[in-house]
Amino acid sequence: MGKPRVVLGVSGGIAAYKACELLRRLTESGHDVRVVPTASALHFVGAATWSALSGHPVSTEVWDDVHEVPHVRIGQQADLVVVAPATADMLAKAAHGLADDLLTNTLLTARCPVVFAPAMHTEMWEHPATRENVATLRRRGALVIEPAVGRLTGVDTGKGRLPDPAEIFEACRRVLARGVTAPDLVGRHVVVSAGGTREPLDPVRFLGNRSSGKQGYALARTAAARGARVTLIAANTGLPDPAGVDIVPVGTAVHLREAVLKAAADADAVVMAAAVADFRPADYAAGKIKKKDGEEPEPVVLVRNPDILAEISADRARVGQVVVGFAAETDDVLANGRKKLRRKGCDLLVVNEVGERRTFGSEENEAVVLGADGSETPVPHGPKEALAEIVWDLVASRLE
Repeated sequence: MGKPRVVLGVSGGIAAYKACELLRRLTESGHDVRVVPTASALHFVGAATWSALSGHPVSTEVWDDVHEVPHVRIGQQADLVVVAPATADMLAKAAHGLADDLLTNTLLTARCPVVFAPAMHTEMWEHPATRENVATLRRRGALVIEPAVGRLTGVDTGKGRLPDPAEIFEACRRVLARGVTAPDLVGRHVVVSAGGTREPLDPVRFLGNRSSGKQGYALARTAAARGARVTLIAANTGLPDPAGVDIVPVGTAVHLREAVLKAAADADAVVMAAAVADFRPADYAAGKIKKKDGEEPEPVVLVRNPDILAEISADRARVGQVVVGFAAETDDVLANGRKKLRRKGCDLLVVNEVGERRTFGSEENEAVVLGADGSETPVPHGPKEALAEIVWDLVASRLE
């Protein structure tokens, strides 16, 4: 089997230079990449650069190499088309089926998954015309990644920044791995919590856990690659922001509860992958607690934190909302998992065995997904994104 064939479309925005990094990641990971820039894009990065990095000739016109019918063949033969950056003009042309250059012709002839990574000023992204064009493309099955928030051209800051090329690459890799033309979570809003909460004892100490947030981030990335609008509530992770995901940073269990309840109000699914502290110190010391010679420290009195999973399971924000919990167990894993599933009242519970050298901080996971309907779906040891795919398969089937 040959290399996966990827068409990298580049439209005319200042973020075009970042597409060089995306191209490098695609080629170095074994993909055969054909770059198709617009004429405007060549004002930012020249054709010689694209040709040298991809190993293919570069053209913007349908009139070059006419005997090979490039305006038809390139799209027909592609396994994936990704446009990064996708300007407001390019999104409008794609939504309305215009075909005035090689890239827009390629988009019309492609029968493979298509990914757009928008980049523009905030006002352009928020304009009703752009929003309608994005909705049209998503309705037709294209994956339009939400832009990132950050520094734009000049001194402007806001939503509209091209996501990190490494994250765009991860989205493309997931789309290719699924091999499905139309994402199955388009039009859905999903909420994912990730990481571990920290309950402060004094200004420098806290009660926490070993969760890295990697499983939650894998769930968020996978959902975005399947077309969902994703709100990721991240507790103390320090991980790079996934492409196309809205990030809500939180610290404590109380903060996480507030964020989850707010985001879940219009969500189709809520996946509680964060490790939420069951307890917090009853008292917070305004100054650092000092050790005193010859004296033992005062006992730390703990109080219960809110049970967020049980709360959102019992009081669904909307009819048909699917709620998924995680159970990190150290012994009697399945037995304890079944008890927790009944006690929490969620639809699905991902049960795995954890420990100092298991799951936490690892790139891999192994679990059994228990369903309230009595189902059991074992997930063998493997990458955390593989578990994420199975979780979303189960969620999607329940949403249908």
